Amino acid sequence: MRTKEPDALDRSRHAAPQVFERLREMIVTLELAPATVLSRTELASRYGLSQTPVRDALMKLGEEGLVDIFPQHATLVSRINLKSATQAHFLRRSVELEVVRVLAEQGDAELVAHLRATIESQRKVCDLKDYPKFLKLDQAFHQQMYEAAGVSELWDLVRRVSGHIDRLRHLHLPVEGKTLAVVKDHEGIVDAIAARDPEAARAALNDHLSGTLARIDEVRRRHPEYVTEG
Repeated sequence: MRTKEPDALDRSRHAAPQVFERLREMIVTLELAPATVLSRTELASRYGLSQTPVRDALMKLGEEGLVDIFPQHATLVSRINLKSATQAHFLRRSVELEVVRVLAEQGDAELVAHLRATIESQRKVCDLKDYPKFLKLDQAFHQQMYEAAGVSELWDLVRRVSGHIDRLRHLHLPVEGKTLAVVKDHEGIVDAIAARDPEAARAALNDHLSGTLARIDEVRRRHPEYVTEG
C-alpha cells in the first residue's frame, strides 16, 4: 500500500475513529484504488498503534462496504458498488428535495447569505482547479442546508451510505467545465430559496443531483476494473 505519509494522530482523541476517517477519505478520493491491500500490521506501524484500533477502523469501513474483509487472509479496498451508489443517490435526493422545500418556505436571508459565501469560495477554488478543496466546499454547502432545516442527523446518515457514489463523482469530476456547472447549480438552488419558491428549489436540486448517475455507462466503459454491479 503506497500512500503519502499522513499527519500524526491526535492523541487526545480515540485512535480508531481517526484511522477510519483517514482511510475513508483516501478510499473515497480514490487515493486508495479498488483492490488495494490494506495490511493491518502495516497500518498499525504507520500510525504507531496496536492492531486493535486498526481492526476496529477496518471493520467500520467494511460496514460501509468500502473494504472487503477476508478473515485470516487480507483486507482489500472494494470496487465501487453501482447498486449501493444508486440506492444512496435515491436516499439523498429524497431527503434533499424535502430540505430545499422547507428552506424555500422559510426564506431565511441569513442562510442565503451563508450559502452564497460558500458558493463564492467554491468559485475561487474552481479557478485554481483545486478539486479536493472544491469537494469539501460542496459537502459544506449541502451540510449547511441540512443543518438549517433542522435535520443534521440525516446529513450524517446520508454521508455514511454515500461512499460508493462519492467515488463515482471523483472518477468524473476533473472534467472540463464540471466544477463551474456545479457552482451554477448551487446558485440556482439558492436563488430559488431566496425567492421563496419551493417548486423551483426542488427542480434545481433535482437537476443538480442527476449528473453522477447519468454517467454510469461512461464509468463502466472507462473504468471497468473499478466497478461492480452489486
